[in-house]
Amino acid sequence: MRTRARPAGGVTGPSETAQPVRVAVGGVPGMSDVPGPGNTPGRGAVAGPGAAPGPGGAPGPGAVSPGGVPAQDPGGRAVPAVSPAQAALAALGGKEREWPRPAACRVITIANQKGGVGKTTTAVNLAACLALHGRQVLVVDLDPQGNASTALDVDHRAGTPSVYNVLVEDQPLAGIVRPVDGIPGLYCAPATIDLAGAEIELVPLVAREARLNRALGGYDASGLDYILIDCPPSLGLLTVNALVAATEVLIPIQCEYYALEGLEQLLRTVELVRGHLNPELFVSTILLTMYDGRTRLASQVAEEVREHFGDVVLGAVIPRSVRVSEAPSYGQSVITYDPGSSGAQAYLDAAREVAFRAATLGQAG
Repeated sequence: MRTRARPAGGVTGPSETAQPVRVAVGGVPGMSDVPGPGNTPGRGAVAGPGAAPGPGGAPGPGAVSPGGVPAQDPGGRAVPAVSPAQAALAALGGKEREWPRPAACRVITIANQKGGVGKTTTAVNLAACLALHGRQVLVVDLDPQGNASTALDVDHRAGTPSVYNVLVEDQPLAGIVRPVDGIPGLYCAPATIDLAGAEIELVPLVAREARLNRALGGYDASGLDYILIDCPPSLGLLTVNALVAATEVLIPIQCEYYALEGLEQLLRTVELVRGHLNPELFVSTILLTMYDGRTRLASQVAEEVREHFGDVVLGAVIPRSVRVSEAPSYGQSVITYDPGSSGAQAYLDAAREVAFRAATLGQAG
């Protein structure tokens, strides 16, 4: 497996701009103690960006009210500020603070040419869960829409150094990787709208299918545990680049009608890439998304997928969740936005399965 370098500057420290939130007396936020979006009580929701120390780190600076006075509990005592990452860990119960570390960096491409099945949502939330549990994770945004960059609150305006410059102009990957505020150990290689024309510009280039693979090969990721590649909803050159660069493929499948349409073509593409460009590639994971337990159709689709693919399908199922949809507008994953929501808990379970499956894949350290 490739080895590449952690981005310059390492893990970010506590941010002075982290939004303070009130915690319960004793320093651990309860499900009703953390305000939700708009400063209204929520189920562990924390809105707004903010960096935090890693799991087990010390709390950030004392909370300050809008008037500049430290926040106080009902007894009049000052209470510490809590970052979104710390609040999420506390709301999740603080169990399993560190998940197994793979023996080598796992490069996982998240692909499905069908749009709207949860590729970006899955990439962002799996990455956040893994990072919150002690792993070092890089998200490579390969979708010209840049939705993963938006969800991680990483600048991706036109002209920003991005994956486009890496693929088309041979710039080093290390020059575009940015740390994600609020979640130590999480990094993002952003995508800009420039990437929309990359497939045409790549056509005349030598080894156009292996441009991303070459970039990752020149990137020192010896400190990384996971690289998650978020693909566009197509089977074009960008997705092929992602398949050539990865070892594993994770396929999100929507629990709705037409969910399996086009899946055969994706699997055939994976086989072609494995046969001609990347013999190490295999489908390691299938994740059922947008599950609506109120419908028989969702249950039927889930049952059919499990019968066909067996143990490759994760036990965790991602339900339809308003909180999952809202989180990107705050530049957060659902794990930090509302850790008590059903969507956050489902992605936590899915990420745990992905982390612990390293042993069954022969990759555990």
